[in-house]
Amino acid sequence: MLSELSEWFWQERLWFPEGLGWADLEDRDGRVYAKAHDLWVALPIALVFLIIRQIFERTVATPLASLLGVKETVRLKVPHNTTLESYYCNITKNPTQSSIASLCKQTGYSERQVQRWFRRRRNQDRPSLLKKFREASWRFTFYLLAFIAGLAALIDKPWLYDLKEMWQGFPVLTLLPSQYWYYMIELGFYGSLLFSVASDVKRKDFKEQIVHHVATILLISFSWCVNYIRAGTLIMLVHDSSDYLLESAKMFNYAGWRNACNYIFIVFAAIFIITRLVIFPFWIIYCTWVYPVTVYEPFFGYYFFNGLLMILQCLHIFWAVLIIRIAVRFLTNNEKVDDERSDKDETDESEEEEEREAEDKKDMKKNGPVQNGHTVHNNNHSKTE
Repeated sequence: MLSELSEWFWQERLWFPEGLGWADLEDRDGRVYAKAHDLWVALPIALVFLIIRQIFERTVATPLASLLGVKETVRLKVPHNTTLESYYCNITKNPTQSSIASLCKQTGYSERQVQRWFRRRRNQDRPSLLKKFREASWRFTFYLLAFIAGLAALIDKPWLYDLKEMWQGFPVLTLLPSQYWYYMIELGFYGSLLFSVASDVKRKDFKEQIVHHVATILLISFSWCVNYIRAGTLIMLVHDSSDYLLESAKMFNYAGWRNACNYIFIVFAAIFIITRLVIFPFWIIYCTWVYPVTVYEPFFGYYFFNGLLMILQCLHIFWAVLIIRIAVRFLTNNEKVDDERSDKDETDESEEEEEREAEDKKDMKKNGPVQNGHTVHNNNHSKTE
């Protein structure tokens, strides 16, 4: 059963144009070609990345956070309550008004106490500012080094300047050592992101991030197997060209350096739009979708590869809408840049309101009615003539 499935999966008509096959990619005359089994190297690389990340976050990111003044938010811990904890973990983190009334009867808490308990419990589960900073600094470091390494590997290659060169001699394209390591390191890194997704900061676009990671891993793996390596290296370079700017903007945002964050974000937004909404669809996808059919007949791999590129492009459009919305709000209203995908603590406003209400009640008892923090004088007394 497995052998039949493997034979069907690796049949040449799915992976190559008519007349070409795996025999064309066998090493000969000192020329080396990409092999599917090479991809297993990415698994130990992914595990190494997970270890390096832990070391980096403790020895580099944490001291850097302290140097930049990243401060932890002090969060009040909720008192343990079996009923509320069970409801929170098994039913919902945001109970309805009717559910709150039922929980009040079960626990003996007032409605406000139940609401406060759930609010503080949700805040406990939210990632700390330090955790966000360490994650952003790790990604910033990788994306920056990956972009520099990718640029160094491609700077002297003709297909960086003339995209049609991607298909010259396809699929019999010799594998270069720089291409090998560029691919394995990128694939290992995205594999490590997929492994650590459960413990990383969860944002509102969590599902889109999962789709992006899976599509990227499939795209890198497939392009390797069918020797679309030249196209693959260009796609990775385009993606790495702006990601490190976003992560650096996050770092400054967490550190409270608002101006630096805002202006880096604007630069990131400009580069993101140019690379993801202009260069990627109108140059790279054009050269993988339109030009190859002038060289060979379309085949399954051709459609599969371009289908993955279109999934990435849809995600680019989704993220571009969020980025443009943030940038426009900053440019027109001079508001601070904020990541719309992040959940925010509920503590500040709610707790402050409760404290103000408590103070107002005290003032009411001491001084009578108050308005805007000042005693309201009674001016309706009768005058004696």
